[in-house]
Amino acid sequence: MAGPFKIMLADDHVMFRRGVRSLIQGMPNVEVVGEAGDGFELLRLLRESKPDLVIMDISMPNLRGLEATREIKYIDTGVKVLILTMHKEREYLYHALKAGAEGYLLKEDADGELISAIETLRRGGTVISSLLSAQVADIFVDKFRAGGEPLTAPEDPLTIREREIIKLIAEGKSSKEIGELLFISSRTVQHHRANIMRKLNVKKTADLVKYALQKGYAMGSDF
Repeated sequence: MAGPFKIMLADDHVMFRRGVRSLIQGMPNVEVVGEAGDGFELLRLLRESKPDLVIMDISMPNLRGLEATREIKYIDTGVKVLILTMHKEREYLYHALKAGAEGYLLKEDADGELISAIETLRRGGTVISSLLSAQVADIFVDKFRAGGEPLTAPEDPLTIREREIIKLIAEGKSSKEIGELLFISSRTVQHHRANIMRKLNVKKTADLVKYALQKGYAMGSDF
């Protein structure tokens, strides 16, 4: 018999994580192997616990859910991601799917759909909230409409790691603090910072902060 299907929960609200855990703890051959309150903690636990599925909110401190999804897929393409969020806008759904998430559910319909969603993902399927079916259709219409993809942002020259670093710079973190959060040396942070400034052709920290705000990487944004 195969081992349990391992699930990790990531949401900055402890009570919500407990609610999700209580919903799924009765499922046969399923085990919750960890909980994280922010994106950085999630990535650290991911390497330790090696889950099969991450159930995660979009709005989390430090590293947002969409960035965390991209990082998860970079670390291990076999880990499935189910976004569980309050956001109904199709832009969020689009970017979640583009980042590699296999599922997107609304928190308001978690009680009725979460268990079946986990089973579907476990079998290799894809899950979209029944409340968002119209948005899915719109996304495909937009994707193949003449003139391109209106939801697609211009290509970002920065890597995932560089986006993490510029976000933390914009939040006022020092190289030492960034290194501690990302488990890298201050020298490595400074190397990334130099590469970022070269790619963006900027000379000042203020310009990095401005770019981070424009891209929505700074605190208070979900992208």
